[in-house]
Amino acid sequence: MQDDSKETDGSLLGDPGQTPPGRKENVKWQKPRLTRKALMKCCLVKWILSSTAPQGSDSSDSELELSTIRHQPEGLDQLQALTKFTKKELQSLYRGFKNECPSGLVDEETFKLIYAQFFPQGDATMYAHFLFNAFDVDRNGAIRFEDFVIGLSILLRGTVHEKLKWAFNLYDINKDGYITKEEMLAIMKSIYDMMGRYTYPILREDAPIEHVEKFFQKMDKNQDGVVTIEEFLETCQKDENIMTSMQLFENVI
Repeated sequence: MQDDSKETDGSLLGDPGQTPPGRKENVKWQKPRLTRKALMKCCLVKWILSSTAPQGSDSSDSELELSTIRHQPEGLDQLQALTKFTKKELQSLYRGFKNECPSGLVDEETFKLIYAQFFPQGDATMYAHFLFNAFDVDRNGAIRFEDFVIGLSILLRGTVHEKLKWAFNLYDINKDGYITKEEMLAIMKSIYDMMGRYTYPILREDAPIEHVEKFFQKMDKNQDGVVTIEEFLETCQKDENIMTSMQLFENVI
């Protein structure tokens, strides 16, 4: 029997005291639908849906809106094919996105404001910066609605492989195809800074460094000081602690 209170040593995101009870990965991650209530655990979804207009408009209204926005995203049908959201969910997400970002683009400052709002007990500045860069696939300083919902779809409803690839991209800060100890430490410190002191168990000052050392001990198979995507995927999929901690994405995204 697994001890759910156990700290996930060397786990992917550390454990800010919120590790959910262990569940079989193919039940948790391959689930085809999430309820609106489950979706609302995600900070970015909360931010979007909190500004959604009353549910009175039909799909033709949403299609018309898509054609009038300054940065026109892909049509809803195409986005539905690219994501695991329903058309109705995409309409709600789009309506909220348009209300918050009339230009059709979201910038890094907006991300920082979102996370400052949802994590007022800590400093979310650096985590928001790293997360923004992971969503900003074009590296042009702005996130389009398409990139936004495709990223959310992977994080909330993606397969194990998809989530792990996305996580690798988050930790690979300079996008050179490798994760270094310095990159991992920067991400870990940003998560701990954001969670603040209101975690259980209370985190020690040296927790991020300890975590990174354990991470690399497991991941860096050839001891060359960097972790490749192959090493990352292979180790993650064999390590129950890391797999369990992947569920924490739903708490800090």
